Amino acid sequence: MEFWQNIYSQFDPIAFNIGSVAVHWYGIMYAFALLSAIYVAKWFIKYDNINIKQEVFDSYIWWAEIGVILGARIGYVLFYDTHTMYYLIHPWQIFNPFMDGTYVGISGMSYHGAFIGFLLASFLFCKKHKVSFWFITDIAVIGISFGYIFGRFGNFFNQELVGRVTDLPWGIYVNGILRHPSQIYEAFLEGLVIFLILVYFRNRKKFDGQLAIIYALCYSLARITAEFFRQPDVQLGFLYGGWLTMGILQSIFILILAVLILIVINKRVN
Repeated sequence: MEFWQNIYSQFDPIAFNIGSVAVHWYGIMYAFALLSAIYVAKWFIKYDNINIKQEVFDSYIWWAEIGVILGARIGYVLFYDTHTMYYLIHPWQIFNPFMDGTYVGISGMSYHGAFIGFLLASFLFCKKHKVSFWFITDIAVIGISFGYIFGRFGNFFNQELVGRVTDLPWGIYVNGILRHPSQIYEAFLEGLVIFLILVYFRNRKKFDGQLAIIYALCYSLARITAEFFRQPDVQLGFLYGGWLTMGILQSIFILILAVLILIVINKRVN
């Protein structure tokens, strides 16, 4: 347990270097997140004999991934970054990985921004290729929920999005303070648990879009729960009352939207 509690002092976020470029475990985990999401989605397409052409889904993957990356970065700039106006005036700097001529990578991604980007990209793809939006997002969310696990491990290895102070024995020391390993909680609640729920319901759904809505509902509830163990973003702090964070606020919005969509679809189905 002592090794676990002091893991940050014994673990280097940089996996290796290629010349002057440092390759972080964060980036490796996000690569695993992308690849595993694609693999899992394709595996279930084949296993469940889902009627979609491989070339159509392969094309969709590119659209979805571009939407996720753009949405995640822009979402962070709009909702979390303290230099929002600078980026709005200099939008080309949003994806600039260099600072004063030195490669520093791109940091700062928003999950909710990624989710919105994913939905917009999916909508545009389906409109262009005449594919059912709800049909294809039902497939995608299974892979996304699995890949999410690696994404949160990336946050853990990068020693970011740390938890609140705790005295529980499985806490980890961050700058000498024992904190919840909230990234692991999120990987479990928002990733693995939701993945298993979607796998269970995938052949029991009553209409296209039900899995996508279940994902939005479950993620929002899991994220709200996890936020009570996660330290608020230092640049924002609590938004209200010592409990409301940006993550909770955005999750509540997604939760309400998912409930409204579910009500509308249920009326149409009935």
